[in-house]
Parts: sequence; structure tokens; C-alpha cells
Amino acid sequence: MNNTLKYKGFYASVVFSDEDNILFGKIEGIDDLIMFEGSSVSELKKMFKEAVEDYVEICEQTNKPCLKSFKGSFNVRVKPDIHRKAAMLATMKGISLNQLVQKAIEKELEAA
Repeated sequence: MNNTLKYKGFYASVVFSDEDNILFGKIEGIDDLIMFEGSSVSELKKMFKEAVEDYVEICEQTNKPCLKSFKGSFNVRVKPDIHRKAAMLATMKGISLNQLVQKAIEKELEAA
């Protein structure tokens, strides 16, 4: 099951509240908190698109980048055994552990 929406390069996570009998969404990958809701999937999608359009308009008016800036570095936590195996594989391939992880991520993104 995929609990995400995509529109114009923006992604949103979606959850269902059984208590409120409503779908909630949150735009991901931005520096602001933008949420939306709907009582049906079609209404939720409509509200997501409206939220994106409104957010893009506000960003353009304020000269603010819409999407969050990423540095290109982050911490990855894995089991020690996986860390050891990855480090050994990188050594055998003559590349850094960082390069091995980057290649693995690129491969996963190509398959998506």
C-alpha cells in the first residue's frame, strides 16, 4: 500500500484517522508545515493539489524556494554486521563506503 501523493514534483504523506473518519495529508520535503484533509480520496487529492498551488504562489510572492534544500550528507544507521560487510565490499571494489552507499541508493532510485 502506498500512502503518498505526488503533484508537480511535490510529495505528500497520507494517514487515515479512524477516530475522526477523515484522511489527513502533509506535504513533505519543504521547510514549512502544510497539511490538508479530505473525507474521500478524491477530495483529499483535490485538497493536496490546492495546497501545492497555494504554497507555490506564496513562495513565488516571497521569493522563497519551494523545496527544502538538502546538503547531500546524512547519517545512516545499520546493524554492525551490515556495516562490516559493506565496508569489506567497498574495499574489494576499490571504492569508499560512501561511494558504495551512493551507488546502492542510485540503483534503488532507478528501480522506483
